[in-house]
Amino acid sequence: QVQLVESGGGLVQAGDSLTLSCVGSGRTFSDDAMGWFRQAPGKEQEFVASINWSGEPTRYADSVKGRFIIARDNGKNTVTLQMDRLTPQDSAFYTCAAARSPVAFQWPWEYDYWGQGTQVTVSS
Repeated sequence: QVQLVESGGGLVQAGDSLTLSCVGSGRTFSDDAMGWFRQAPGKEQEFVASINWSGEPTRYADSVKGRFIIARDNGKNTVTLQMDRLTPQDSAFYTCAAARSPVAFQWPWEYDYWGQGTQVTVSS
């Protein structure tokens, strides 16, 4: 059974940092592109960041560019999302995803496996 399990969410103050982790099991994800998406209450799911199988290139939504960093450790089947200078607008449910493809971009339909997600809340 393929699983993606996120961790690292929580309640922080504006300006703080958080690092989300996503660990995969049931499959070797080293050949797969990985991504992070988020959804705030009352809003549609939006792309946050993606990373190809080799670790390059990485892609970011304009709203997080320069503040978030996506990285992967293929040996540990793990992808992380380092989030700096968080704002209340970053508050959302964050989900990691894996594509059965070495390359993926910002479209949810490109991704085949999804985690259960983790909540990030940023207070002002």
